[in-house]
Amino acid sequence: MRQQYRKPAIDAANKFFKQPSENTSTDYEKAELAFHANKERLKAERLARETVRQARRDRTQ
Repeated sequence: MRQQYRKPAIDAANKFFKQPSENTSTDYEKAELAFHANKERLKAERLARETVRQARRDRTQ
């Protein structure tokens, strides 16, 4: 019976000290995502430039 009386208090405490939602991200996570997005963008630009250079080389040969 003792457990039954503690349950409302535990439920109230859990509501008060509710864990943050999973959707929140830290500054580190945001910076890491921005870094990887920038890295992928730069990689795509580099590959595009290399493709253009290769096409120019193939035309001149």
